[in-house]
Amino acid sequence: MPDYGLYVITADVADLGRSHLEIAEAALAAGVRTIQFRDKNMTTRELLETAAALRQRTRPAGARLFVNDRVDVALAVEADGVHLGPDDMPVTAARRLAGSRLCIGASAGTVEEAIAAAEAGADYLGVGSVFATDTKPDAGDPIGLEGLRKIAAATPLPVVAIGGITRENAASVIDAGADGAAVIRAVARAPDMIAAARDLLEVVRRARSRAESATPPHRRRTSRSPANDARGA
Repeated sequence: MPDYGLYVITADVADLGRSHLEIAEAALAAGVRTIQFRDKNMTTRELLETAAALRQRTRPAGARLFVNDRVDVALAVEADGVHLGPDDMPVTAARRLAGSRLCIGASAGTVEEAIAAAEAGADYLGVGSVFATDTKPDAGDPIGLEGLRKIAAATPLPVVAIGGITRENAASVIDAGADGAAVIRAVARAPDMIAAARDLLEVVRRARSRAESATPPHRRRTSRSPANDARGA
């Protein structure tokens, strides 16, 4: 199964003078090996140019690059995957376009959404918002650790928790059944992005180690798509 671990989502933090590339470079320097490029305001050409630049940085580092929303951009830059929300292209259509070339993630905030995404052919789930967050104002009420726990128990797909995750609460989402933790603000707005990413990575690694040692081998998650296991990091 691909190791989602700490999943860093880039953002254009203009007030701090930080670009997608700078945030990704800091995360990679800290040892993060899963990056998602997310921008809601760029033109298609700008998305392509930035995604291509990120691909040039992630590939030598052995890191996987996901593109938020845009299957076309992900395919054009030979990204490893795409993440789709409820208003994006349906997973079934994305799979028809991408085949096995992309690992497809889908957002889920309920058990029903998680099961539907799994049946549609998603490879992993982005579950949340777990905690309150102002990064995604349209995310709705947080589902909390109990909501995360229910979703993680309802599907064999890898679960990446998202929404309000910090160094202080990252271990709790792993304890609740998540396979990884996705962050934006905790890295993108940290005074020292490399140090913040490194600390989060260590917190997640320790929590995953505890969770794996407590889980019998026959109950551990497996990737639904063998083709995606060979994608790297």
